[in-house]
Amino acid sequence: MKAPKKIRLAIAAALLATMPLGAAPAQAASLDPMMIGMSVIGGFLSYHGTLKEMLAIGNNVDYQISGLKQDMETNGEEKDEKNRAVVDAVLTRLTQHGEYALQVNSLPFLWRVNANDAFNASCYPTDYISVNRGLVRALHHDEDELAAVLGHEMTHGLRQHSAKNYAKAVAESYAGMAIGSAADNLDWQKLNAVVAYAIAKDVTLPSELEADEGGFYLMTTAGFNPGGGAAAMARMAYYLTYETQDISEYQDPFEDPDAPNYNDHPAMADRIKRLAGYMTTYSMNHVTVENGKDVLIDGQLLLTADWDAEYNNTTENAYLIAGGIAKALHDKASFADWNFRADKHGRRFYLDDSRVYEKLKKFVSRSHAETKLEELVRAAYANPKDKAAREKVAAAEKKRSDAWQSIRSKALDAKSDYVKQLRYNADRYSDNGMAKEALFLMERAFAAKNPDNVAENYAIRGRARAVAGDYEAALADADHAVELDSANVYNFLNHADVRRMRGEREAALADLDRAQEIAADNPFTYKIRAEIFNEMGEKDKALAAYRDYWAKAPKARDIPDEYMKDVDAAAYEKMKKEREEAEKKKAEKAAKDKAAEETEKKTS
Repeated sequence: MKAPKKIRLAIAAALLATMPLGAAPAQAASLDPMMIGMSVIGGFLSYHGTLKEMLAIGNNVDYQISGLKQDMETNGEEKDEKNRAVVDAVLTRLTQHGEYALQVNSLPFLWRVNANDAFNASCYPTDYISVNRGLVRALHHDEDELAAVLGHEMTHGLRQHSAKNYAKAVAESYAGMAIGSAADNLDWQKLNAVVAYAIAKDVTLPSELEADEGGFYLMTTAGFNPGGGAAAMARMAYYLTYETQDISEYQDPFEDPDAPNYNDHPAMADRIKRLAGYMTTYSMNHVTVENGKDVLIDGQLLLTADWDAEYNNTTENAYLIAGGIAKALHDKASFADWNFRADKHGRRFYLDDSRVYEKLKKFVSRSHAETKLEELVRAAYANPKDKAAREKVAAAEKKRSDAWQSIRSKALDAKSDYVKQLRYNADRYSDNGMAKEALFLMERAFAAKNPDNVAENYAIRGRARAVAGDYEAALADADHAVELDSANVYNFLNHADVRRMRGEREAALADLDRAQEIAADNPFTYKIRAEIFNEMGEKDKALAAYRDYWAKAPKARDIPDEYMKDVDAAAYEKMKKEREEAEKKKAEKAAKDKAAEETEKKTS
């Protein structure tokens, strides 16, 4: 799924992001999102120019965090712990255990569950995944179905679909404008319709198909049920038919099958068929589902699924049962590995008690099909076609694994500018208290073959470790940074911040004195000094330091009000008025959006 409106909002909001402790790379400072469209309209590097800008945005933490914040401001943060916990569990597993690799210019994935009740999720160009609580509820917290949808969204991020599709869409739109300029009598509505159709079918649709496939292999390598994708689509189809049409981008807007279809997602039936096909291939071509309920092994009926909930989840159950069999046939090299056995009471057992086999075991037991399952599984391994299928699947998996490894290698071989951006992004994560993400990026920085500035690597990692609470390791890194390069002001600034987080304020102030000797005009020296004096309760010294900070950074917006009114009374009043105006506009927009939503509900 995509979120073009959200992307635009995230880009605009990111212009207001605060400066990090470290110096920003030139590429981050040069970003001008408003010029993206303008440059294309002007015809200058329409596709490649836009793509370059979008990829730069996608590799900047300021934009990632601004998108996250705006999502929460617009949709509200989900309060239900159950909804948040299941998404956290699924995405943590996907990101930690799924087989994938981040592009050299990609950020680690962040995610949040918002309070929007629509059935949707989206991946921003910055690898921020927004998950509506409506999706979590509609999938009834099923981990395998959620893994399929969220793996799909991750694939959009991994393949940088948002950036590429935005660039392609702008290019196609520009092409439409060019055609229009050639003839005054052209029907612009029809032309725009053609462009919209082309973007949907030629730009977005292929990436959706790619995301379905990529999401399938991402979720299966993370250990989820291979039937989860088809099951999730079946749930969506059920919603479209019986419960709500409010499923973003999935419904076909035209009833006439011969009319142009501007829907940028595959038809639901085709999606289910494709995902079910991936599952069958994954099972070495043994497992299929027919009629939305019959589970077959090599064409032989094992059982017919039924409901097991307060709603009709028959088709979902069928695919999850089949998926359990598919996973076992894929993972187990022989019939013996299934470990079919019976206890002294005659009760039959097989496989283990993993959640992924839950539906399989439940319905086999309900259908009294244990013996039949054993017979069909034994025959599947004995099937003459099984060996060839396994060889084919193994070759395909190796090809995918090699492709991911190639991406990892390219990241390690990247130019030093890549490492500079890693440090910048890591430091911005630390600024926002996100130590895990900062340390992840610094691991990449230290592993890079062109490290650029090893001393700064230690300084930034030290600060991240302090944010994580590992103060001893943090100080060791900070010490090593100043040992390697005592002429770099940022090494002392980071050393001071580590000392400060350790509670060693006097030592931190001494570091700031050294920093000032190296670069007297660096504003962060005075900012950190002011914050430390404020923490110590020395208000007069804090005010003096904030005045110095303001003199070096007259556009700063992070001086506390209690000091700003004395630092520069006129500027304080101006900032106060600006905040009040912004809050007023925000409230007016919220009221307008709410009224529009209520109107839409009444008319729908």
